[in-house]
Amino acid sequence: MKRIFSLSFIMLGLLAVLSACSGATTTHSIHNSFLHHYFVSPFVMIIKATANLFNGDYGIAIVVVTLIIRLILMPLTLKTYKNQQEMKVKMDVLKPEMDKIQKQIKNAKTKEEQAKLQQEIMGLYQKHGVNPLNMGCLPIVIQMPILMGFYYAIRGTKEIASHSFLWFNLGHADIPMAIIAGIIYLLQSQISLIGMPEAQKKQMKFMTLVSPIMILFVSFSAPAVLPLYWTVGGLFLIGQTLLAKKIYQNKAEVEKKTSKS
Repeated sequence: MKRIFSLSFIMLGLLAVLSACSGATTTHSIHNSFLHHYFVSPFVMIIKATANLFNGDYGIAIVVVTLIIRLILMPLTLKTYKNQQEMKVKMDVLKPEMDKIQKQIKNAKTKEEQAKLQQEIMGLYQKHGVNPLNMGCLPIVIQMPILMGFYYAIRGTKEIASHSFLWFNLGHADIPMAIIAGIIYLLQSQISLIGMPEAQKKQMKFMTLVSPIMILFVSFSAPAVLPLYWTVGGLFLIGQTLLAKKIYQNKAEVEKKTSKS
């Protein structure tokens, strides 16, 4: 599960870092890439078409398209969370046996003895239906080109820069919008920790602060359309996380109690 969170926050951090690297070389390389042809260009057309539906309001277009993309990706994200919770229940069940074998491995005096105990661990995984290589990372990897394509489409749509939304100009930096984006992602990261064991919360505490800080830092100088995009996406993720925890975390707790009884 820690690996899942790492990938998620790395993806967010990558988008934040890329937004800071806005030089001509980066833009040119993306323009001529596979990503641009199959992801960026279609999103540019979608953004423009959506803006036309709302009388040329690119702010509303970004909000609408962001929500649609998140809704499309939602089944993948929920499946990932479901797999995490199912894996957690299985790992909790085999933990006593696992701790016993790991203690024996530490006390093993020869490599042959250690190898034999490692085989016992693999047998334990098979017995409880645990696949340590199947931790639900694939859905997150699938999302990366889609979110990056949309991100660059926002960056590459020149019409956005000349429009205003709410109190700010989409093409200019806006401090209040930057602060809102940072707060939303900080809140989202804290909600993601709900229900985790205290030991795991301590391990994840630093990681959950990285993306909000990076997004806040980048948003201070980035066009306001980017913190708008991050804010809408962050609000959606908050709702999605709460829904996933309500559905799958409660179910996992019931399964855990049933397996122990």
